[in-house]
Amino acid sequence: MFHLIQGLYQNWNQRELYSVLILGLDNAGKTTFLETLKKEYSQVSKDLDKITPTVGQNVATIPIKESTTKSNCILKFWDVGGQESLRSMWSEYYKQCHAIIFLVDSTDRTRIDECSDVLKTIVMDEYIEGIPILMLANKQDREDTMELQDIKQIFNKIAEHLSARDSRVLPVSALTGEGVKDASEWLVTRLVRNKANRPPQYK
Repeated sequence: MFHLIQGLYQNWNQRELYSVLILGLDNAGKTTFLETLKKEYSQVSKDLDKITPTVGQNVATIPIKESTTKSNCILKFWDVGGQESLRSMWSEYYKQCHAIIFLVDSTDRTRIDECSDVLKTIVMDEYIEGIPILMLANKQDREDTMELQDIKQIFNKIAEHLSARDSRVLPVSALTGEGVKDASEWLVTRLVRNKANRPPQYK
């Protein structure tokens, strides 16, 4: 009887676990975004002044309450290095991920076309079919940032390849935290909505 009750208790208290990839070119602010997100949810985070370019990956697990259904879930974020030599690693994560956050450096006009090409390569991969993609226009705290509408135009050209997938462009500043929590809440709602298409793990 004890084992039955214990098993029922564990089932009731299991939380959905979703894996989210954080991708983008080098210097887009991926690691800063992740560390700021950890701080927003009262997790231990690094000093933003001491962040160095990611070689390989950074991983963080953050419990988040889904605002619509009030259900608790866990997001496991994979911040993968964005240098050109490391991008070939990205596809190794696609099959297991539940969503992608793609960060764009809104001040880097010289590489905006490269950014577009990289994002298009991602969404064309067969393992990405059907999962939410959130494009974040980062560094909105800077005066030299591109207009959000111009960045949305880049995303809109790629949107035709997204079929019925949930996708959106949101402005953020990973450095100041502006828009970071809004981005995570949008993502969690889409992950829960999409769980029939790509089921979560349970923890």
